[in-house]
Amino acid sequence: MQEMTSMIHAKPILRGLALALFLPLAGVTASAPNMAAAQGLFDPVIKVNGAAVTRYELDQRAKLLTLLRAPADPAKLARQQLIEDRLKAEAAIATGVSIDDAQLRAGMEQFAAQGSLDADQLLALLARGGVSEETFREFVRSGLIWREVTQARFGPRVSVSEEDLERARAAITDGTGVRVLLSEIIIPFEVEGEEAAMARARRISELTSTAAFSAQARQVSATRTRDAGGQLPWQPITQLPPVLRPLVLGLAPGEVTDPLPLQGAVALFQMRDIQETDVATPDYAAIEYAAYYIPGGRSADAIARAAQIDAQTDTCDDLYGIAKGQPESVLERGTKAPGEIPDDIAISLSRLDPGEVSYDVTRAGGQTLVLLMMCGRSQTITAETPEAPADGTAIDAAPAEGAAAAPDETAQLSAQIANRRLESFANGYLEQLRSEARIIEY
Repeated sequence: MQEMTSMIHAKPILRGLALALFLPLAGVTASAPNMAAAQGLFDPVIKVNGAAVTRYELDQRAKLLTLLRAPADPAKLARQQLIEDRLKAEAAIATGVSIDDAQLRAGMEQFAAQGSLDADQLLALLARGGVSEETFREFVRSGLIWREVTQARFGPRVSVSEEDLERARAAITDGTGVRVLLSEIIIPFEVEGEEAAMARARRISELTSTAAFSAQARQVSATRTRDAGGQLPWQPITQLPPVLRPLVLGLAPGEVTDPLPLQGAVALFQMRDIQETDVATPDYAAIEYAAYYIPGGRSADAIARAAQIDAQTDTCDDLYGIAKGQPESVLERGTKAPGEIPDDIAISLSRLDPGEVSYDVTRAGGQTLVLLMMCGRSQTITAETPEAPADGTAIDAAPAEGAAAAPDETAQLSAQIANRRLESFANGYLEQLRSEARIIEY
């Protein structure tokens, strides 16, 4: 089951909350606003499908995130979360789910307990930092409601087989690694419309023939692998984006993932083969990439421009010369944790080595083509020990070769796989809701 705190890791931040409230915090005050300021605070600053987000809500959420030491810009994260909260509330109504006061109180206690507090103690600390009880209640409520929506919509579709468990064990066994041979299809919505694209994707997901899948890729896929029938080379499982790994590990050769909604498109992946290797594959803590925006979407002119840039550049630094004299917004470069990268971009980046480019992704409703260049990947730094992985995974209690796995270990691993699959469905659904929403920011 998804945790309501997935966006913010509560335990480490709550440890420092009490101390934080005794330190000066810019813009955080418990004093009441004057009348003129109060009137402005309740003006809408965002509308999501007609549902308003007020300046007061935005300020309160930013204060809450500041006090919780959220690992991001509190103002930007508050805006993102409140937009998503409106989308989640709308989805809850459509799905017919709700939570009662007892569930809400239990959720507040659960969140506070991660910092060795009870809900009343946490509320008192937040109040000293100028955060109202209602702000915290709505923060928790949104997470709980989304968990219920996710379970109702996708829970029945999530199952874990013995084969899934064996693949997952292989992926985390010390001294070994897993690599996969996949084929891909990405169908953009702007070609035939979202409803038709999703219907086609559902039909493709039923295929079990690699030849039939490749034929569909040549016909409808928008990726550069289209002419090769969507076939990708061997990839370490750790190079795939987090949203894709649990889906892929659940496939047998020939099987296809369920349709994975992306921003303005839907993706499918077919397993052609999977192998265990003798060399452990590295996991990555951060990915640095650049995005150069080209007007025209997937038009012939835009694609020709992307190909020209590809021929003229070898490194991410070269893109600064391409963007010279243009608005700063035409080129973005940064480093993000794999889980923070949008799914469609993460999927495109997973195929690339440093200096390589792809131009399969669009933005602005398909009107802007995004040229992506991989700058580099930073491996997770761990202390090497022969007994167990350094990331703390409890492998030391794993059974000896040829022995059956302990029931607790099997149940825990099964729950992890199910949770990751459920999370991938939820993330894809939320991204779909955002792409369909009418969002106005004032």
